[in-house]
Amino acid sequence: MKVTQVAIRPSQASEHANRPALTPELLAASGARYSRNNEGLESILSKIDPLHLEKSVDSIFRMVDYGHQSIADMVPVAMFIDGISMWLAYYIWTLCPTAGGQESSTRYIKISVDGLIAPETLGIREVSEWRELMEQCFRAYQSSVTFWEELAGENPALMGIPPSLLNDTSEAARKKVMRMKRNYAFDRARYFLPVGAATNVMLIMSARGWVNLCQFLLSQTWPEAQRLGESMRSELEIPAPRMLKHARSMEPVRQAVASEFAKLVERATKTAPCAKDASAIPSLSVLAPEGVSPEELAGDLAYHTNRYAPIGTSWQRTSVRFGWSAIGFAEIRDLNRHRTGAKYCPPVPQGFYFAADQIPAANEEKAMALQPGADIGRRATASASRRLREADPTYIYWTLLGTEYPFEHVTTADKFIYEAELRTGVGAHFRYAKHLRDALALFYQRFPSTKGLILEGSAEPE
Repeated sequence: MKVTQVAIRPSQASEHANRPALTPELLAASGARYSRNNEGLESILSKIDPLHLEKSVDSIFRMVDYGHQSIADMVPVAMFIDGISMWLAYYIWTLCPTAGGQESSTRYIKISVDGLIAPETLGIREVSEWRELMEQCFRAYQSSVTFWEELAGENPALMGIPPSLLNDTSEAARKKVMRMKRNYAFDRARYFLPVGAATNVMLIMSARGWVNLCQFLLSQTWPEAQRLGESMRSELEIPAPRMLKHARSMEPVRQAVASEFAKLVERATKTAPCAKDASAIPSLSVLAPEGVSPEELAGDLAYHTNRYAPIGTSWQRTSVRFGWSAIGFAEIRDLNRHRTGAKYCPPVPQGFYFAADQIPAANEEKAMALQPGADIGRRATASASRRLREADPTYIYWTLLGTEYPFEHVTTADKFIYEAELRTGVGAHFRYAKHLRDALALFYQRFPSTKGLILEGSAEPE
């Protein structure tokens, strides 16, 4: 695990234009001054001593409480986080849904068992049992990659790659087809990957966001989270030292974390044993504003020519709650990344998914090669479920990307439409597309006039 704070320096154009360059805290201090004085930027900058930048922060900022969260919002900080578990990366995004950033993709990168986080770092007690199971999962992943690559090679039409591209003999076309084949296989094999596998994350957000994140990580029971919180806190000291007093474990946060875990344990004790493959039953409820006609709703999509184009105010005022009874954690990781509204995912295992529905009937006999891996995935999921009922907080590290949980999202209709268009658009993962099409079908039942106006796509390939 490694956390690196990366500073932002002025561009050459900024330097040539003689624009000011401020440290993150000086930027916040200068901005905060606007609330107490209308002297303008040049007057504020005249108080900065270029040889004593840290002292300048305090001299500018005497009249304002630096701990005020609106001030912390003006301190931009970027960090690169290497070598944390996929589970912890997901947890970070649940706490920072509006942060800018990226994570290593299971669609473009083949994950190796060498990247498994050490069990001691995760707090695993049954080290040998866990490691043996995780190694079995990685072997199942490798076997699955091979299976899907061979299936795609035998029947290229399964990948949906345009024939014109398949028949193109140019080097550029050949490389593009090879990448699409890898994506096709990685997309369907990733369900066997353990959530304890390593990933890398980059985040850029305000110091306020980093402080909030540190508070939750340092208040968690997972050793990995606590270690990451300490590393982030150390890096935060470089660009925003005045924020450190807030970046610590907090008793209310500890109590909230403990309460939510207790709810999970209680829910697990009332949940039936894990099914082989839980059904992803979609649900959708909508509350539209009073007095808005179907004609107005349809009219507010008239100028929506692409998913980034405007949508009228009637949809912006319509609340939507949608979700599924059980979907794979692989999909949840990305559905969770949508910035708007509130997401809810109680990680109580419901079943295990491994893309068996993607195998054509003609290849069912060959598909038996995936069954040993499927049994391993179900065993890992069942093991995690048992540990959760025993109130072991490290139960989550026994799960895989194919482990299924309930998931719901509360937002507004314009944002739902954007997400549905994105997740069914060209390049979308096949399973996202199915889930969002199922949700859209319910939406069309409620608003028939939107059929054909929402830009539902055909997903793969990219």
